[in-house]
Amino acid sequence: MEQTEHTTERQWSGKTGGTAWMQRSLIAIYRIMDLRFLYIPMAFVIPFYMLFSRKGYLATYHFFHKRMHEAPLKAFRHVYLNHFMFGQIILDRFAAYAGKHFQLDIENYDTYQKYADSEKGFLILTAHVGNYEVAGYSLTSRNKRFNTLIFSGETETVLRNRKRMFSQNNIRLIGIKSDMSHLFIINNALRNGEIMSMTADRIFGSPKSVICKFLGEEAKFPMGPFILAIQREIPIITIFVMKESVKRYKVFIRDIELTKEECNYPNKKKIECLAKKYAEHLEYIIREYPTQWFNYFEFWEQ
Repeated sequence: MEQTEHTTERQWSGKTGGTAWMQRSLIAIYRIMDLRFLYIPMAFVIPFYMLFSRKGYLATYHFFHKRMHEAPLKAFRHVYLNHFMFGQIILDRFAAYAGKHFQLDIENYDTYQKYADSEKGFLILTAHVGNYEVAGYSLTSRNKRFNTLIFSGETETVLRNRKRMFSQNNIRLIGIKSDMSHLFIINNALRNGEIMSMTADRIFGSPKSVICKFLGEEAKFPMGPFILAIQREIPIITIFVMKESVKRYKVFIRDIELTKEECNYPNKKKIECLAKKYAEHLEYIIREYPTQWFNYFEFWEQ
């Protein structure tokens, strides 16, 4: 339920901006103030942020101009809207820490509940789109612990509030470690029939990847989540939580399944099939909500 991860040469820092004092103040303000009041001044701050974050700005511009085939002026406008939307989602998280509630319209909730009620563990794959963290306050399980893989370099204020809120819903946060020790925790959780949630649209930690056709061109996706699903023979669903209005989000839930024919393929081919289905669904979401893909680096190597 995190929008960021490790910093590499082509990625951004992955940490929510502002000092601890500023973040605590923001939570205090939201206890007495409506969400919209902080959206408004942020609209005027975004151009200055874009000015000092040129790499992220250019990567987003290339996405709209080259992948979404938009004219330069329209692409620039959508770059601004993308940054503005990201700012709103960050503010929404702090509003949630302050006790504010959001309406979730959930599509295919029965799919989630079916696996949550079964004895077997399952994998939830999401991406750096929308505000997946909001789902953690509503998509819970009566019978299973919910584990989510997060970037462990976040600020103390953010991590503390996440732990406080998620612990109420039997959610465990697993930080990504440089020594890869988080993989043992993930395997144990799935072995115990628990829920494991992670992003699958960026490669980090492991060089293993699978190439999929994505928004018109080949791109690399991490192989790890799909290897896990095949090795442990567990189901995969995708969950994307997209902002619709000030206090409303729409949750898209979908099965990622192999056909009967694909089930007979060698493991490597099965992994490729699962990754392709994930990429197809992510592409659908991005085309529906192009300003809510928060990808601030050059995703396509070309």
